Amino acid sequence: MAETLEKGTISIHTENIFPIIKKFLYSDHEIFLRELVSNAVDATQKLKKLASLGEFNGELGDLTIEVSFDKDKKTITVSDKGIGMTADEVKKYINQIAFSGAAEFVEKFKDKADGKDIIGKFGLGFYSSFMVADKVEIISRSFKAAEHEAARWECDGSTEFSLSAASKAARGTDVILYINQESEEFLDEWRIKGILEKYCKFLPVPIKFGTKDESVEDGTDAEGKPKFKTEKKDRIINNPEPLWTKSPNELKDEDYLKFYKELYPFSEDPLFWIHLNVDYPFTLTGVLYFPKVKNDFEVNKNKIQLYSRQVFITDEVKDVVPDFLMLLHGVLDSPDIPLNVSRSYLQSDANVKKISQHITKKVGDKLQELFKKDRKDFEKKWNDISIFVKYGMISDEKFYDRAKEFAMFRNVDDQHFTFEEYKEKVKPTQTDKDENLTYLYASDKGKQHAFIEAAKNKSYDVLLFDGVLDSHFINTLEQKLEKTQFKRVDSDTADKLIVKDEKVESVLSKDDEQAVKSIFEKAINNKSMTVSIEAMAPQDLPVFITMSEFMRRMKDMAKVGGGGAYGFMGNMPDAYNVSINGNHPIIQKILSAADEDQKSRLAKQAYDLALLSQNMLTGQDLTNFIKRSVDLVS
Repeated sequence: MAETLEKGTISIHTENIFPIIKKFLYSDHEIFLRELVSNAVDATQKLKKLASLGEFNGELGDLTIEVSFDKDKKTITVSDKGIGMTADEVKKYINQIAFSGAAEFVEKFKDKADGKDIIGKFGLGFYSSFMVADKVEIISRSFKAAEHEAARWECDGSTEFSLSAASKAARGTDVILYINQESEEFLDEWRIKGILEKYCKFLPVPIKFGTKDESVEDGTDAEGKPKFKTEKKDRIINNPEPLWTKSPNELKDEDYLKFYKELYPFSEDPLFWIHLNVDYPFTLTGVLYFPKVKNDFEVNKNKIQLYSRQVFITDEVKDVVPDFLMLLHGVLDSPDIPLNVSRSYLQSDANVKKISQHITKKVGDKLQELFKKDRKDFEKKWNDISIFVKYGMISDEKFYDRAKEFAMFRNVDDQHFTFEEYKEKVKPTQTDKDENLTYLYASDKGKQHAFIEAAKNKSYDVLLFDGVLDSHFINTLEQKLEKTQFKRVDSDTADKLIVKDEKVESVLSKDDEQAVKSIFEKAINNKSMTVSIEAMAPQDLPVFITMSEFMRRMKDMAKVGGGGAYGFMGNMPDAYNVSINGNHPIIQKILSAADEDQKSRLAKQAYDLALLSQNMLTGQDLTNFIKRSVDLVS
């Protein structure tokens, strides 16, 4: 056994620092492996940097980092072939907690190198080892091997350490963790592999973990067909040169699609993407993909991965990416995003805000570019990208101002218009007596078909707003568009949707109107239904059931999370208007029916037809309607 050169006390300010590190500094114990591999990458990148600066003239050789474990000995080892440490450097960097070797290295070579490849920042990462280990051993040999022998450092998680000479032929550092009883879950091949793939998938130095079986060609058989055999190959966990680190000029569409499949193996191809590459006033790289979004927001969120110098940090990026772009997929990488000391949580500052604003601007620029470049293709994609655009216009004033140039209205006939185009289209027919524009819309083409047709008969156009955000989007548009209101096509009769000076004369006398109203009120017998007699075109339906635009919109807003007044109004009982078309021939038939029972049956039949058109006729009422229909035609 080597002679102990020195014993001492780790330099810390309080005896309680270890319990804090072990239990509270890192929220997730699996982080220890991320930190150790990141340190190994740092050591390797430092050596490459010194070589590029002429400070190291030896052979770099194979720089692959290796992670291994021994279940019987209960150890996990992380080995690198990087810069290594002398005994004095071990004392300096390991014994002085929170003394960051990376920070000192960058400072030392700041005039010769930008240090952008160095990950470490706080100097605490190594000590995360003690969350899972009873003892940690470091064996390190400096790249200055001719001058210094290797050093061994040992610590059992107390403030006591030992430092001695060691035998190590190769340059670099081995960190050996003796796993404690509570953490034996980490002594599992697939557990370690999963952690490495999560945090280290794109680190810039190859990382080996065990081997894998690979099928290789092995000659031909008697018929000349190729034969294959299985060989053990090194399992390299990571892709050291992920797509976002490359220049967009050297990439093709298939490269972006391939990388998307690497990130999300079971997803549909994205619609398009944005490659971010900023170096001033902050550093930001990455690729953001526009996926085909389903209506379930929560399923689609948290798909953007945040990295810092290719080390995975989190997929909780709500402070970096504006909320409406949380539905995007992809990768962001920035060393300028402030993290807490454990690198586990984002901390808000001016850089985060600038990055968020930049991402918003780039998304707006990309959408505008697509619109101008190929409008037909943009229209084809609109149904998928509209949720991003509408969400952004609702929540971000600046994005609204950019997006209003390319945002689209789609009508029930699947035609697309910009805001300005649509205004000019409907202005002649859909301007009311007070010079206000009225935009009509449907939220369900099937259920509201009869109302859509009634509007079209009056030469009105009907937009389609059937998305999860559309009730909020309509409210935003009413605040932004001058002298413009929106009405759902089934919120009133066609004659009343757009109030004009025109008036249709009623064929009924006042007494007849009162009689018809009484007949229908008795037949309906429902206090939530308010009956009125209207003068409409004879070809319109005999009965319309509507909910006021105000009440229905309140209820729609409440469904998608509107609080306050929306929640209060949304919980109120449903109230409907029943509009009787006094000019329809069936009303005369009801008035001239032989007896009160026949009048009531005909009125109930007309009313049930209106319910049926709104998909509101169910249960016993539907059964009675069918029986009554058979009786009336037999």
